[in-house]
Amino acid sequence: MSIKNQYLLSVLDGLKGRNAHEREYLQAVTEVLESLEPVIDADPRYEQQNIIGRIVEPERVVMFRVPWVDDNGKVQVNRGFRVQFNSAIGPYKGGLRLHPTVNLSVIKFLGFEQVFKNSLTTLPLGGGKGGCDFDPKGKSDGEIMRFCQSFMNELYRHIGPNTDVPAGDIGVGAREIGFLFGQYKKLRNEWSGVLTGKGLSYGGSLARTEATGFGLCYFADAHLRDNGQSFQGKRVVISGSGNVAIYANQKCTKLGGKVIAMSDSNGYIVDENGIDYKVIQEIKEVKRARIKTYLDYVPTAKYVDGCNGIWSVSCDIALPCATQNEIDGASAKALISNGCIGVFEGANMPSTPEAIAAYLEAGIMFGPAKAANAGGVATSGLEMSQNSERLSWTFDEVDAKLKNIMEGIYAACASAAEQYGMKGNIQAGANIAGFLKVADAMLWQGVC
Repeated sequence: MSIKNQYLLSVLDGLKGRNAHEREYLQAVTEVLESLEPVIDADPRYEQQNIIGRIVEPERVVMFRVPWVDDNGKVQVNRGFRVQFNSAIGPYKGGLRLHPTVNLSVIKFLGFEQVFKNSLTTLPLGGGKGGCDFDPKGKSDGEIMRFCQSFMNELYRHIGPNTDVPAGDIGVGAREIGFLFGQYKKLRNEWSGVLTGKGLSYGGSLARTEATGFGLCYFADAHLRDNGQSFQGKRVVISGSGNVAIYANQKCTKLGGKVIAMSDSNGYIVDENGIDYKVIQEIKEVKRARIKTYLDYVPTAKYVDGCNGIWSVSCDIALPCATQNEIDGASAKALISNGCIGVFEGANMPSTPEAIAAYLEAGIMFGPAKAANAGGVATSGLEMSQNSERLSWTFDEVDAKLKNIMEGIYAACASAAEQYGMKGNIQAGANIAGFLKVADAMLWQGVC
């Protein structure tokens, strides 16, 4: 798809000129703007008020050093980020990522996507994202704690329950959230719902751990049912073996699917009898081992070095839950030629533009990340509500709300796509539905 609208082209050209080195960010913006062309053509107010020019620029970018002391007494320094992208419909909301690949481009792309994702949940949440190029792998609990405390020593100045509410992302789980929250509480001398993904003993929400994986499957199930399909009897490949992948495995298995392959950054496993999520959970969350360890539990399974090859495994449904741009054009074509009927994204932007073009050309179902993986932030929003009310809902209550939200997101995407002449294009529908709510709020609030 190419952009013809001169206003959109001028905004994109200007952005490329100012951010030429930010590849991931420009990829995310281009993908959204391509979908918005009929919306901009239909309503001149968006150009008159330069809504696109404003929505692609973050409201605030904070970049800071993070010094910490390792177990050998050596001082290490990392680079931290918080991008507060858009607060038109609520306080900034988005996770913190700890990974060596983190840079400003990655955080800006994630923050930009978060604006639309949060809008789709219908909850009053703006978009933001943060992180650091710190690698938690191989670090002791003491090193993790000292890093998190140093990171929060700067971050606390920029966040708050009604300003910016971070959560977890890659490399940030319950342990890291606990250390971050403890330091925030100490620095501010207050207890508030400033972070989500907290432990149950100090304000966390039931079902938050499972939310992104469960939500992904609720969205996929709604998409499948709308096309006369279901998970029942389907062979499913899930990339990754972290939080999202583990609970996507659990839920799609409950819905009748069979997960035959999963991966980590070293390689992937194939088990034609179906991969038990509890085994992966023990390997990754208890032993913190590599996925190859699965063979110690199931000797009949197969392990292959290199994670990219997982998309050559024949399947009906693909759930990419690892990282951005993990499915390129060649991998997408391999999935399609092997009979895949749907790709639903659990990671953020896991498909390259070439892969997305292949899905659309083949006419297979495609659930883009900003819609399909919104379950995590949706349940974070529910955690914020519980913190504000000083109460706790049951697992089933939260899960039911999550299911309703995800089914509502699919319906909104499908409706928006049809309204603007792109029936069945859920990617375009997600971009349009997410944009309209934020853009309307920006029009009401004037130039700010």
